[in-house]
Amino acid sequence: MALCSSVGALALPSELIVHIFSFLSDRDKLRASAVCSRWRECLFYPALWTELKLRVGGGTNGGGSGSEQTPRLEFLMRKFGSFVRELQLEFAPLDGCLSPLQHGVEAVESDPQFAKDAMVTYLDQVLCVLGSLRNNRNLQKLSLYGDTCILQDDSILDSSYLSQVDQGGKKIKEIQQLFEEILSNSRQLKWLSSAFMLGVVTPCSLASLSNPSTSSLEHLSLIDNQLPSLISTIELERLIHLQSLSLEFCDFTSDMCRLLACGDRAPLHRLSLLLNGAALDVKPLDGTATEDDWKALVRRSTNLRVYIMAMDVCSQDLLRVLKPSVPLERIHLDSYSTLVTDGVVELISQQYHKTLSHFILMRDDAGFPDFSVNRNEDPLVLLAWRCVHLAVLIIHGYTVWSHNLVAISRLRGSSLRVLEVSEESIDFDPDQSVYIEGDPVHNLVKEVSLGLGRVWHPSMDNSVVLNEPTQHFHPPESTVFSPTVRSSRGQRDKA
Repeated sequence: MALCSSVGALALPSELIVHIFSFLSDRDKLRASAVCSRWRECLFYPALWTELKLRVGGGTNGGGSGSEQTPRLEFLMRKFGSFVRELQLEFAPLDGCLSPLQHGVEAVESDPQFAKDAMVTYLDQVLCVLGSLRNNRNLQKLSLYGDTCILQDDSILDSSYLSQVDQGGKKIKEIQQLFEEILSNSRQLKWLSSAFMLGVVTPCSLASLSNPSTSSLEHLSLIDNQLPSLISTIELERLIHLQSLSLEFCDFTSDMCRLLACGDRAPLHRLSLLLNGAALDVKPLDGTATEDDWKALVRRSTNLRVYIMAMDVCSQDLLRVLKPSVPLERIHLDSYSTLVTDGVVELISQQYHKTLSHFILMRDDAGFPDFSVNRNEDPLVLLAWRCVHLAVLIIHGYTVWSHNLVAISRLRGSSLRVLEVSEESIDFDPDQSVYIEGDPVHNLVKEVSLGLGRVWHPSMDNSVVLNEPTQHFHPPESTVFSPTVRSSRGQRDKA
């Protein structure tokens, strides 16, 4: 503002105002637009808004309802929707009511009207965004991210509430039609992502993608736990320049893997696979890529790296999935009831010691199983020793002994950029306390900090890990407008 007043803001030509705006951050643009009406008019110059990142929803965390954000969203989409080139939108109208830190489980279950209202808001906001984009031919990146709670069978994001608020499925049909119109009208789409969005994508959606965009598309992510698959091998065959793909593990078939290994296609750089244990009864692992298929794909795509997110998957199924030739870079094992065994951790450390960089182990249960029982060497310590590229290690819900945590910090040192272990997961050997003076927690913090070469503390907030798992389905970036700060914990807590 000091700059504006010092140069005579009211006398500046529009071209110069736009030029000044181009050097400002998005929030500073908004502040500067308050100078006068001419500055407000220049604020919405198309060249200034080639990229738009929005976050809406989660009303209970921000002190307001999700519906209160709808007018703001409508205004932004009305201004930018017809010409914006990159739109990243995170929908989470229900995450606040899924958080026990706010209302608690009982509050949600005893107030079905709240869930219905939130569902109505969600549908209206999706319609608002897609309706504003339908005629945008300049769109190069479209990224829609909902909430992983749709993976849960008892989630309030289910068909029972949907049928009550959208009788006959009129809004859902309109949403799906708008999404297909956007794809058919696109001319230079490079990035298409719809992850955990309820009722947006159908198995027929990808067929609507225009021919120009099939040649330009480099990243594709369609995930929402549907049956049948949202991505077919036939449609994937059209995307010859695809470099990054995200889909459900059970939909990654042998035919699809062999197609991606063909020499007339661009090599694949990143493959993100979601494995939902609750869906394996209706979507079995039979027919998924075999060891030979993976070998062929890796020969063609030498730089390929794979990310696997497994939710409530039993160890027996994990052992079937973790084939030796998979170039696994990141794995996130998350569960409410199932138990990851020491054998799975051992297998991961042996097979992927050259590629693994991220290992995330989460469990929501009071049991805190111990991997080191009846073993001479703790599997987590062996993982840190063998996996020379390990940079991120996050653990909650399993027992981690203090002396093993010290060993891990010393083995990987400063190369272990992230070491997050929840305080309740850490246990202390009572025999060791005889030989160590002072507070054991203080000594642990000191020893681990020395091993890592930086200050370290046990994690007091378990939600700190929850932005990490989804980044291959929805890369985390700064948000331009965020009416409500989301509770990341809401992405995984059960209703």
